[in-house]
Amino acid sequence: MKVDVLSPSSGSKVGDVTVDEKVFGITPNVPVMHQVVVGQLAGIRQGDQSTLTRAEVRGGGRKPWRQKGSGRARQGSSRAPHWRGGGVALGPKPRSYAQRTPKKMVQLALRSALSDRAAMGRVGVVEAWDFPAPKTKDARKALAMLGLTGKILVVLDRDQDSAARSFRNLPEVHTILASELNAYDVLCCDWIVFTRANVPAAQADAAPDAAPAAAPPAAGPTAESGTDTPAGGDES
Repeated sequence: MKVDVLSPSSGSKVGDVTVDEKVFGITPNVPVMHQVVVGQLAGIRQGDQSTLTRAEVRGGGRKPWRQKGSGRARQGSSRAPHWRGGGVALGPKPRSYAQRTPKKMVQLALRSALSDRAAMGRVGVVEAWDFPAPKTKDARKALAMLGLTGKILVVLDRDQDSAARSFRNLPEVHTILASELNAYDVLCCDWIVFTRANVPAAQADAAPDAAPAAAPPAAGPTAESGTDTPAGGDES
């Protein structure tokens, strides 16, 4: 499967790159993508809401009235949940909403999302982002030359600081490192743009070659196979 490589300065084709069918040519697995995206959104929830229990609320250290003789119901503290200003019973406390998602499901969801965008013809590859200096004007002009519209996901490398600073002020552009590419960001954008250097490839499925078997030890004299020593010595 080949994808055209375009020049960001002119928008013309300067070559092509062969992308891996295992990454950009599989049938999208919608249930896996849904589960991975739900898990990712659950993981970014803060879960920091908190209420004070009767042990944490201020006051209430003294018994409101004596146990017997007042005619009223016995009370041990004025900060019990049923009192005004008291603690909250069974209220929310900080918690984690993170869900465990197997690594293979995360990888399959990413490949499914990339394959979906590739089937729609929404995957672009540029030769390189050759911005001499960080300028939003140059970034906007490059996207216009490439004919990209809608929300765009630009995949960058760590050494492309000039391009990252050029794109960051464009509201329709989201930049991401190639090592942080995920299914959620791919599905949220209309276009995904790579450079020739960071187009993802499938991981090798084959196991590494087994080490050659050790050669059998060379034949040699042993204690069992050695020559018999003659009986010597005088009999006493």
